[in-house]
This record gives sequence, C-alpha cells and structure tokens, in this order.
Amino acid sequence: MYSDGQLWSAPHSPGPIYAAIKLPGSKSLTNRELVLSALAASPTTLIEPLISRDSELMMAALSELGARFERYLDRIVVYPMPAAAIGGGKSQKLTIDCGLAGTVMRFVPPLAGLFHGEVLFDGDVAARRRPMATTVHSLRDLGVIVHDDSQAKLPFTVSGSGSILGGELQIDASESSQFVSGLLLAAPRFVHGLTLTHVGEHLPSMPHIEMTLDCLRKRGVDAKQIGPSQWRVEPGPINGGEVLIEPDLSNAGPFLAAAMVAGGSVTVKHWPANTTQVGDEFDGILQKMGARIVRDERGLTIEGTRTIHGVDIDLSIGGELAPVVAALAALADSPSQLSGIAHLRGHETDRLAALSAEINRIGGHCTETEDGLLIEPSSALHEAEWLSYEDHRMATAGAIIGLRVEGIRVENIGSTSKTMPNFVDLWTEMLGGAR
Repeated sequence: MYSDGQLWSAPHSPGPIYAAIKLPGSKSLTNRELVLSALAASPTTLIEPLISRDSELMMAALSELGARFERYLDRIVVYPMPAAAIGGGKSQKLTIDCGLAGTVMRFVPPLAGLFHGEVLFDGDVAARRRPMATTVHSLRDLGVIVHDDSQAKLPFTVSGSGSILGGELQIDASESSQFVSGLLLAAPRFVHGLTLTHVGEHLPSMPHIEMTLDCLRKRGVDAKQIGPSQWRVEPGPINGGEVLIEPDLSNAGPFLAAAMVAGGSVTVKHWPANTTQVGDEFDGILQKMGARIVRDERGLTIEGTRTIHGVDIDLSIGGELAPVVAALAALADSPSQLSGIAHLRGHETDRLAALSAEINRIGGHCTETEDGLLIEPSSALHEAEWLSYEDHRMATAGAIIGLRVEGIRVENIGSTSKTMPNFVDLWTEMLGGAR
C-alpha cells in the first residue's frame, strides 16, 4: 500500500495491451446492499462484495448501530440491526467515522434517526467540506433532531427516537443524488413510508436513483418513481437472502481507457448484460471517442488504435465518469466539451478545478466552464507530478495519461483504496500483456 504523499511512477506502455481483467464488486451496489441488509427482516449473504475503504467504513458504521458481519473468502453474511436498536431499548451515544465516503455520510444518518440514541457523524478533513445540508434539513423535516454547529456539514449529531413517521417530503438534491438514495433506502422502515419530491432545477446521476429503486424492489419493497422527480416507497419488510454484487463498471473506466491510449484490447470479465450501473455508459461514450466495443460471453472487450477523438457530451447522467473522459480528452486529436457536471465541485474534491489544474500542469489546455470542462488538444504534454487531491478518480486519471506521457508521477496513488484497493496490482497485471 502506498502512503499519503508518496509518488507513484505511472507506467508508460511500450506498445499495445492485450489483457483480460476481473474487477472487484461495485462500490455503489455493495454499500446500498449493506444498508438494506442492516435493515432487513432476516440475514443476507452478499456474494463477491467490494472490500475497500468505503465499504469498510460502511460496515463499521452499521456495526455501531447493531448489525453484525461474518466474513468469508468471497462473501459476507450480514445480520440485521436488532429490534432493540430500532424503535426502543436503552438510549446510546455513538460516533460514526464517515471517512471520505459520501454513501456513509448520506445513507447512514436516516438509519441513525431510526436508532434509539445519539449518533455523532464526522469524517476526514476533506469530508467536512462536502455538502450535507440536504441530509440535515430532510431529517429535521421528518421530525428527527439534528445538532449541527458546522453550517450543515460534518460533524453533526443525530438524536434518534427509534422511529420516523415518514409521509411526504420535499428536498433539493441538486448537489448529489445520494441525498435521494439515502432517504429511499431507509424509507421502508418509516411508519408511513415516504413520498419524496426533488424540487431543485437539476438532479445529477439519475441512474444511481434507479439503482436504489432496483435494489429495493429486488428485496420485496414496493418502490417506484411516480413523477419526473418524485418517488414513493411503501412501508414494509426488507427481505434477506442472497445477493450477488456486480463488478464495478465505473472502476472499469481506466482499464477500458488504457486500450484506447496504448492500443490493443482489454476485456472486462463478467460485464452484466443488464445493469443499473452508470459505468455501463462507457460503452457508448468510448465508441464516440474512437473505440470498438464487443459484448459476448467473455464480458465487454474494447479495442483501440491509439487514436482518440474529442467529444461534446453531457455527462449529467454520471459525473463519476468525467475523470476518465477528461483524461482521454487530454490525449485526443480534437477538442472536447464536457457539460452537465457542475455538481462535481462538491465531490471528494472540486473535480472540475482539479482536472483543469492537472491537465494544464502537464502542458495540456483545459478550461473550466460553468458546468464542465473545455479541453483542447496539445502537442506539448510533458512529465510532471499529477496530484490526486485525496480523490481516487483523480489518481486513476493520472494513471491513464501516464500510459502515453512518460514521467507522470501520481501523488498518493493509495487514494484508490477508497473503491479499488488492488488498483496498482490490476494495472500492473494488465500491462503484463503489453507488447
């Protein structure tokens, strides 16, 4: 494991890559299923879940609330929060470390409202800058007491009574779809369920909300979208059982991009035929940028020729794809404009400012726009340090560019442990097929 601040020399590919990669499980699915498992009516076995910093933080948080976990080689058995923790029992005082995990800081507070006691939420220094007002205000609107001395950011304390009535709620989730998902996941345990309406002008990452609804329905919950920005979850039990976690398709992005940058082909094994993961959008996006993609029994295979075309694209459907697309755009033969991603300013770091700064640092031409980035071709890309800003997707963007530009040194490649602890090993394994 690489320590904070340590520079990692991003490997330069000497020729085309030919590799097949098996990726770890989806972080988005793993953390949603962990929450549902903690609230379920019976134990759940999660098969091939992601084990990373974000999922470890989620399990630690749910353990504080009374859930139990048994770990095996390729699965985790989750025993739900006991009835005494929800709706009654002796009041407790707990502290939950959110780290830098948006899913923990936005999914777990509603569970703390169902818990009988006081739960302090805090996290990394960078986490204290992330927007949390919608979570704080929505809980208060639901009748939950929240003690907040930090202007609706971490740290804050949720004083749960063991019950949330639910009913109807309006929120502005313009800064993150996680605010919607966090409420919907807990809503089956609200007395009256939840009718949730988003009232802002913009709602990013709709596929993540569709993923949440799909996870709920597969657990036997009556959950549906009832309007353009409105959802309904009925109260009722959440089923346990067995849940297979798909590979993380967003984390597939750097490996798919590698075939475009170096040439050759990369296969991501076990790519699902049908999925709610936003990473599935890489298929169409990368084809627009010059790749050839085939889906078959092996998974998804991308073929590249080292020629990358610029793209004019609205990425509001999945802003987490932007760092990969931006890295490719920095190496493209024509301009690119990425739009619909103003909300990335509130992610692990201000990703728009970070991507612009690092592309320009290596001799590229990148300009921030109101809601995205404009990236022009450059023939003057050169060796330099590439800062990660404690952001796993910034680190992997640097790895992509390093395949083409010699001498890229990524600061804190260890930040990839957030969602992919074995990134360096997988990257090295992939490059073992270079020739």
